[in-house]
Amino acid sequence: MNCPYCQSPESKVVDSRTVARDSSIRRRRECLDCQRRFTTYEYIVKHPLLVVKKNGQRVEYERQRIERSIRIACNKRPVSADQILDAAAQVHKQIEDRGHVEITSAQIGDLVMETLKNLDKVAYIRFASVYHEFQDLGEFQSEIEQLRE
Repeated sequence: MNCPYCQSPESKVVDSRTVARDSSIRRRRECLDCQRRFTTYEYIVKHPLLVVKKNGQRVEYERQRIERSIRIACNKRPVSADQILDAAAQVHKQIEDRGHVEITSAQIGDLVMETLKNLDKVAYIRFASVYHEFQDLGEFQSEIEQLRE
């Protein structure tokens, strides 16, 4: 594990604890060169998973991308960091529970949208506008009307 500050490969684990929301371990590390501390997470990969993109390209699944997408959608909203991590873990669990080797980016997007719909309506609309590539105000209004129903 390279230090994110000085890139040194030498660090020691200061503290380890399991994270209740999913099967992961949170580790606090200290760089042996610059003495700065940083946090890492260790996840169990049950099976390798490939994401099939719109253009047919296959890329390795990265759970951090889901968390980052949810975090961006929830920016400046009353959603806590724990809620974002829980939402990302929920989507990740749904993906893993499918038990397939491949999943389409559209399926992942649908799972994220469903999770955001229950978490924060504004974040849901933000994500939907990018995910569905809204081109005009009418598409926003249509999505908002569906949300109201």
